[in-house]
Amino acid sequence: MAPTGWVWLARIKRTQGRKGEVFAEVLTDFPEKFTERRKLWLLREASSAPKKPAPGDELSAHSPPREMGLIQHWLHKGGVVLHFAGVDSISAAEELAGLIVAIPMEERAPLSADELYIGDLIGCALVDVAGADPVTVGEIEDVDRSAGPVAILVVHGKSTDEILIPFAKDYLRRVDVEAKRVEMALPEGLVDLNAPQRS
Repeated sequence: MAPTGWVWLARIKRTQGRKGEVFAEVLTDFPEKFTERRKLWLLREASSAPKKPAPGDELSAHSPPREMGLIQHWLHKGGVVLHFAGVDSISAAEELAGLIVAIPMEERAPLSADELYIGDLIGCALVDVAGADPVTVGEIEDVDRSAGPVAILVVHGKSTDEILIPFAKDYLRRVDVEAKRVEMALPEGLVDLNAPQRS
């Protein structure tokens, strides 16, 4: 879950090139905004923090975000390549894998009335309101934007590891960011269909 006060822009996946560049998964609908940014912050997802931080690990689960200068960036194969000041070797870039690239909440791009920030969905309860009584499907853990034209909600259910739900406007009924609640009218059988099969 994104720390309060931060907006996630990207998740660093691996090194890219020989001069310290990294390839990152884009988590924003405004990747063109990287052009306007000279300062970014790196933070660690709580779920990916090492159980026992290595000596010298500056970004353990409880570390403050680290401010970084952005020297250069370019969009590449559905993601973004970032080059930070002070990161000038492959080994230095390798240490950034898994970190989240973020900005303070007050710096995020304005939205139109029918748009949402992906980060606002993470941690929300997904509630199916198609039937007479609302049913809580689970908690939204991630949003996969790489599967096709419709984003996929990765939901942690009560009895399953994860359930994949298309975030389609036809299903969406209400999003209450303050209450951390997303209401969708899901077609009958969709939850069972997209839950992992057990052998």
